[in-house]
Amino acid sequence: MQLSITDMILHAGPVGQLVMLTLLIFSIASWSIVFMKYRLFKTVRLDSLDFLDTFWSSTNLSEAYKVAEDFEYSPEAAVFATGYNELQKINKIRNRKENQERGESLDMQLATMDNLKRAIRKEEAKQINQMGSALPFLATTGSAAPFIGLFGTVWGIMVSFHDIGQRGSASLAVVAPGISEALVATAAGLAVAIPAVIAYNHFANKLDSIGDEVQEFSTDFLNLVERDLLSRV
Repeated sequence: MQLSITDMILHAGPVGQLVMLTLLIFSIASWSIVFMKYRLFKTVRLDSLDFLDTFWSSTNLSEAYKVAEDFEYSPEAAVFATGYNELQKINKIRNRKENQERGESLDMQLATMDNLKRAIRKEEAKQINQMGSALPFLATTGSAAPFIGLFGTVWGIMVSFHDIGQRGSASLAVVAPGISEALVATAAGLAVAIPAVIAYNHFANKLDSIGDEVQEFSTDFLNLVERDLLSRV
C-alpha cells in the first residue's frame, strides 16, 4: 500500500511528529516574517521616494520638517527630523551666548556639526536595526532546519533498525516504510530552510541598499547644514 506524505507523518513515532511540528512552527514563523518584511520594505521604498522629492523641493528646512512626519516609514524622514530637532536645541544654546568673538563663534559652529553628526548616526543605526529586526530568525531557520530534519531522519532510522531486530527480518517490505517515513523529516527540513535562506539574502541585500541610501541622504543633509552655518560666520 502506498502512503502519502500526510500518512507518513501521521504514522511516525512521537519523536518524528515532534520534529515535524517544530519544523512547521519554524515554517509558519518564517513565512510570516517574509510577508511582513516584503510589505515593510515596499512601503519604506515608496515613503522614502516621496519624502526625498518633498525635501529637495522645499524652500527651507522648516518647511520640510512640517511634512516629514507624514512619511512615517521613511528612514530618511526620521533621520532628518532627528537632525532638525538637534539643530533647534543647539541654536537655543548658541543664541544665549551673544557676546562672543568671531573666532569663538566659528569654533562653536564646528562643534555644532559634531553634535549633529552623532545624533544623525545614532538615528541611522536605530532605523536600520528596526528594519532588520526578525531577519536573524530567517538565518537561524536556514541553518537549523536541515539539522532538525536530519535528527528526525536519524531517529526514524534507529527505530526502523530496532523493528528489524525485533521482527528478525531485513526484507525491503519491512525496512522501506520506516525508512521512507524517516526521510520525510529531512525533506521537510530542507523545504523549510531553502525559502528562509533565499528570503534572508534578499532582505539583507535590500537592507544594505537602504542603509547606503540613508547614509547618502545624511551626508547631503550635513553638507547643507555645514554650508549654511559657515555662511553665517
